[in-house]
Amino acid sequence: MIYKTISNQDVNAETRLSIFPSENGSSEIHAMIRLLDREATTEQQFYAIETVVASLQRETGELKNCTPVLKRYFVSDAVNQAHLLPEQKEIAISVVQQPPLNGTKVSLWVYWVENGQVKNCGENTVSLQRNIYTHLYTTQMHSRQKNEGIETGRLFDRYAEILAKQNCLLKDNCIRTWIYVQGIDIHYDRMATMRKMHFKQEGLTDKTHYIASTGIEGKYIYPETIVLMDAYSISGIRPEQVAYLKGLSHLAPTIEYGVTFERATAIDYGDRRHIYVSGTASIDRKGQVVAPFRIDKQIKRTLENIRVLLAEGGAAMDDIAQLIVYLRDPADYDFVEKYLNIQYPDLPKVIVWAQVCRPEWLIEMECIAVKTSENRAFENF
Repeated sequence: MIYKTISNQDVNAETRLSIFPSENGSSEIHAMIRLLDREATTEQQFYAIETVVASLQRETGELKNCTPVLKRYFVSDAVNQAHLLPEQKEIAISVVQQPPLNGTKVSLWVYWVENGQVKNCGENTVSLQRNIYTHLYTTQMHSRQKNEGIETGRLFDRYAEILAKQNCLLKDNCIRTWIYVQGIDIHYDRMATMRKMHFKQEGLTDKTHYIASTGIEGKYIYPETIVLMDAYSISGIRPEQVAYLKGLSHLAPTIEYGVTFERATAIDYGDRRHIYVSGTASIDRKGQVVAPFRIDKQIKRTLENIRVLLAEGGAAMDDIAQLIVYLRDPADYDFVEKYLNIQYPDLPKVIVWAQVCRPEWLIEMECIAVKTSENRAFENF
């Protein structure tokens, strides 16, 4: 992985890029864009973010033949900022109220792919065609019911219908979900129960597999929405290309404490491996919180758990393309920012305010890793 930091002084912003280069014309680039001027108006900050994206696309050599596939906006006030998001029909657009903890109003994650064919499939779904694979990004799924159980059921029903139109199934093709729950301290359990019920109907059990996921605090542009979901699936993938990483030396299977997601999922292509690490916290082999009340110890255990999962997939921390950090207490931001900048100074990351699914967890992290891995049994990415 190649890392690069770009300063955009004209709009007072900083971008960290990860570049996975490919000789066969299928490079992947992730960017985390953060603003530095906390005193700029809301309109100025959203304008600055789009200015940075345009500048990157125009002036960064590695992006010359690349197409943006996904943009996720981390915003401070979704209800009052939604009108500032530009119309972007040919890109998967994710938006969630998880305020950037550097004190600005918006940060942005962007994912580009070289020589990719991107198409709007409707129903908030964008497809990326690469080789024999169709990568499906579905975002902003919501149901304004003011009831987390009903909303979760409807979201998974709707997603199954979206996948069916692409000749896909949740069990066979879904790789990753992000589930944002407003008031997670109160509403997580019912969401998790309904998800478990739906998974059972779809054939997802502890005897088969689950799906890599993050379940975290987050709000949407409609205040009455309790559950918001993004998802990623792949059409054309074969079962033998997918491995579920457990990290059993450090982590318990999630079903042991009543929830249903995979710790991490690895996807093998002919030329590389993708690893999607789920939201990971300071947890041990018995499913217990490690070091309650201690952010200094929880961050170390969380990173240790991530390293174990990556190692199981044959990867390391320097294979990470992007990192999202969720903090329960905004007062921990300075410590966490400094710690990560010392340990991983070049890594594209964003740190946001979002409570974790257990109140005792002060921090959660997720990441995507990409590494070279040759396997002639599979088509290239």
